[in-house]
Amino acid sequence: MTFQEALQALKPAGPGVWTANIGADWEQGRTLFGGLQAALAMRAIRELLPEAPPLRTLQVTFIAPLPAANVRIEARLLRQGKSAMHVEARLYDGEQLAALMIAVLGASRESTIAIAPPPVTAKPPEQSLLMPFIAGIAPAFLQHLKLQWASGVFPFCGGKEARTQIWVELRDIATIDELAAIAIADAIPSPAISLFRKPTPASSLSWMLEFLGPSLDQPAAPWLMDAVVSSAADGYVSQTATLFNERGVAVALSRQSVVIFG
Repeated sequence: MTFQEALQALKPAGPGVWTANIGADWEQGRTLFGGLQAALAMRAIRELLPEAPPLRTLQVTFIAPLPAANVRIEARLLRQGKSAMHVEARLYDGEQLAALMIAVLGASRESTIAIAPPPVTAKPPEQSLLMPFIAGIAPAFLQHLKLQWASGVFPFCGGKEARTQIWVELRDIATIDELAAIAIADAIPSPAISLFRKPTPASSLSWMLEFLGPSLDQPAAPWLMDAVVSSAADGYVSQTATLFNERGVAVALSRQSVVIFG
């Protein structure tokens, strides 16, 4: 099931309700890949509010494992102002709430302030190290992505620094739009697990993604995730990342809380 096929699997099931039967090839351990969960939720929001303005931020809490099959999504408008609206999407496994997402969508407005994140230096994709997909070892969803390490080391390779720069590319898409960008921004493994020397389970608890304004409807190409662990203690990791497009323009900022079982 390609990324677009997974999105098209979302079908209306009542007012503000959608269901999707996603293939197990999109699972990440016991749960559906978090980036696809958020993309499906955002697609439901777009169907609920087709005239809504651009996505500015999303906040996701991953509450329980969400198996790939029989996903149910419920979306509702929380508040609409003059230029911004808040929308909620809930993802269920049966009656179990598995993930909760709040999206803020806002129209552009004039401002005298314009500040962009500084550019970053990284090896180009053709000089970066491709991580092979090994079935049964790597999470199943990674077969749909191409990850190339520009700096840092692969997971569980005993790295010395909790920072990675990874070029990310979704296979089988022609354009990077809002939904593809969401999936790309959640695709990389935590830089923290690169410090371990043996496989160690990890799981995202919460994730916030802020879009910065540059156009997202661009031809498919590798985009760079520059990620660093800000803090790690008591088995919990806080990490930040900036998503750059192929021209080196910052597209989104990511903040994630991850639990490490080791």
